[in-house]
Amino acid sequence: MSDNTNTSLSKQPTYSDRLVQYQQSWLRKVKNGLILFALILVACWYVNLLDVDTLANGIPAIMTLAGESFPPDFSNFSSWLKPLLDTLAMSIAGTAIAVMLSVFIAFFAARNTTPHPIIYQLARIILNALRSVPELIMGIIFVAAVGFGTLPGVLALGLHSVGMVGKFFAEAIEHVDEAPIEAAEASGASHMQVLYHAVLPQVISQMVDISIYRWEYNFRASTVMGMVGAGGIGFELMGSLRIMQYQEVMAIMIVILVMVTLVDALSSYLRKSFK
Repeated sequence: MSDNTNTSLSKQPTYSDRLVQYQQSWLRKVKNGLILFALILVACWYVNLLDVDTLANGIPAIMTLAGESFPPDFSNFSSWLKPLLDTLAMSIAGTAIAVMLSVFIAFFAARNTTPHPIIYQLARIILNALRSVPELIMGIIFVAAVGFGTLPGVLALGLHSVGMVGKFFAEAIEHVDEAPIEAAEASGASHMQVLYHAVLPQVISQMVDISIYRWEYNFRASTVMGMVGAGGIGFELMGSLRIMQYQEVMAIMIVILVMVTLVDALSSYLRKSFK
């Protein structure tokens, strides 16, 4: 008994062993950090971010543009109310489409709930494809397909969001506790009953959080949709930019900032309500 105890104690790492392991781990992290820092510097140099002369020459132009933007011109504020409502409705409808489609696809894109590995791979490919195309490009495509207005913006935001929301939903499903699933299967529940009673209750709060965060993002993205003819306040912003009405541009940007702040406050309230 004493021999076994002495053997187990001798196998425990000593203070010097732990110190060496800590030093090796620290040196590895420093090495990786230096490599990452070098890559960042190369990227900054490649895009001329380190070109001090170019940046210095651009500062006077920026200051001139900022001076021409003040004071903000809110004289056309009443005409911005409907575009703001369009932007809000666009973000809500696009998020709703994304959530409905994502819930459906996520169960096929999660390893522990997909009916077959091939279906799992197909679902992942669909999510990757939707996520790889920016919503701005989708907006241009849908404007060409269905015409100007909020509809192409809704479709672009909705389909692009499926790629990200579906991925997060699938990852949440993959990390559920297996005990309730095994208990439901042992009781003779069908596959759909297992998903509804053992999987969905575990991930519903995470799904709500993800959906609300995505709505925040979609509201900001919906302002960009207007720049490609998909309606909303972004269309008004582009119109003012084209005719160089910088005071009006500043006013619209302030209105957008206020709306984003309100949406953030509302989303925080909704997250607390669903906890």
